[in-house]
Amino acid sequence: MRASGTWCRSGRFSRQWRGHPVRNAFDNRAAVRVPHHEVGKRAGSPPAPECGAGRRFAGRVMKENSMDGRDRVVRFSACVLLVALAAACVDKNQVVAPSSTSFSTPPAAAQGFLGYSDTVARTPICGNCHVGKLAEWKGTAHSHAWADLQASGHAQASCEPCHTVNANGNFVADTNVGWLATHNPRYRDVQCESCHGPGMTHVTNPDASQPLASMLVGVGRTNGCGECHQGINNPFLDEWSQSAHGLVPHAGGHAGNAEPCLDCHTGNGALVAWGLNLNYLEKDSLAATGGHMPITCAVCHDPHDATNDKQLRFPIDVASVSDNLCMKCHRYRAVPSPTSGGGPMSPQGPLLLGSAGWRSPDFGPTDTTVRGTHGSAGNKDLCVTCHVARMKVTDAGGKLVINSTGHLFVAIPCLDASGKPTANDACAESQRSFAACSASGCHGDAGAARSAFDVATARIQALVTTLNAMVAKVPASEFSTADSVTITVGEGAKFNARLGAMTGSPVHNPFLMEELLTSSIKQLQKTYGITPASDITLKNILPAQVGGR
Repeated sequence: MRASGTWCRSGRFSRQWRGHPVRNAFDNRAAVRVPHHEVGKRAGSPPAPECGAGRRFAGRVMKENSMDGRDRVVRFSACVLLVALAAACVDKNQVVAPSSTSFSTPPAAAQGFLGYSDTVARTPICGNCHVGKLAEWKGTAHSHAWADLQASGHAQASCEPCHTVNANGNFVADTNVGWLATHNPRYRDVQCESCHGPGMTHVTNPDASQPLASMLVGVGRTNGCGECHQGINNPFLDEWSQSAHGLVPHAGGHAGNAEPCLDCHTGNGALVAWGLNLNYLEKDSLAATGGHMPITCAVCHDPHDATNDKQLRFPIDVASVSDNLCMKCHRYRAVPSPTSGGGPMSPQGPLLLGSAGWRSPDFGPTDTTVRGTHGSAGNKDLCVTCHVARMKVTDAGGKLVINSTGHLFVAIPCLDASGKPTANDACAESQRSFAACSASGCHGDAGAARSAFDVATARIQALVTTLNAMVAKVPASEFSTADSVTITVGEGAKFNARLGAMTGSPVHNPFLMEELLTSSIKQLQKTYGITPASDITLKNILPAQVGGR
């Protein structure tokens, strides 16, 4: 619905008011409808009228020196939109400064890319309307990408495409655009148009085009984060594409395709589950076709906001399964359910923080949590410390092989012949890297970390083997899901055995894991009279840390 009011006619450029923030309209005949009670005052004009009066004033077109001394500057003034909060009226004596936006006409060679309106303040033209996003973006590394390159000590022309506005990151096919076509300072840094594409069409007619950025990334794609974040110096895309996050849906079958599972096994599902109502290029088509996208960069990282470290959407240093980014998904079925015979699903977060598993009547600690060192305050970044560890790999001559970003998300990755981390997880332990364990400060060196891993893994595996042999002798009637209230000793012990057998459990929390398994063995003896088949000590030998100390 259009609001009634006065038409304020401009010269070549004008703004159109339609009940939402002012939009630029490039039209010689365009005008701006402004409600009578919201008409402001331009410098040198009479005071604003009372409610219902209304008045006219014209914009202007001027020639001034541009940012580079050559371009034409178009300055236009618009009717000011003022919302009166209490009286819904502008005081007749109040002077309201006009809204004014200035920028030089972009060079034709830039092919529709607008760039900065102010190169000193680093203000993209888009930010004149999208002020909220502008303020957030200014806190990101993208906003000073050019300065960072120059200060790096190894700036080269080949680096510039990823530190300026051009076809990288968007759907523009012609690579000779923006900075690469003009070398105009207005196109320095990674600005809005780097991801959203050229903005001229949008500011010409905002209703006709919505330059949304893509959420998809992939090897060989000509848009998205991966166009720059790849290669031996920054192989984010290269590593991510081999990780489980790059699969759609993860694991490619059974539960991964079930509706409730899509909240964590697809990127679009995760965004909705996390309450993030975002607009992106593929959103409508995915919804219409029932399609899914993987857990791409912008699912976890916010392109506009650096509130959290690494521009993550949620913190990674919070010991909370509901607030920690990783644990928003890695937290499910950490304790048994009386209505399901299934084992643990993704219990890593609760296990790390000490709340996972079935507590038998024989469970020793009285604290609600049994937290190990990896889940304590001593490991500030929790999951990320081990699973997103950087590693610089060089050859015998010191030449760079890869600056691994840790986006395989593997804690102790297998290494290939060159020493590069790989997605292959079937190597011998001697071929794994424990560098992240020592780099974190938790272990004195990689050798000490390897020894701790070996001891904890051997102990937990031995207990799991013993417990599984005992569970096999429990009467079948003890595993019925008909009882929706009670978890039998057999069901609880079986759940703990499955939890202990999961990859990473001996490391995520060896102390809790040992207590869960030994107490389950003891309880099976008491309840069913089943004795362990092997000679194994049930006294905990891993020094537990109880209560998160």
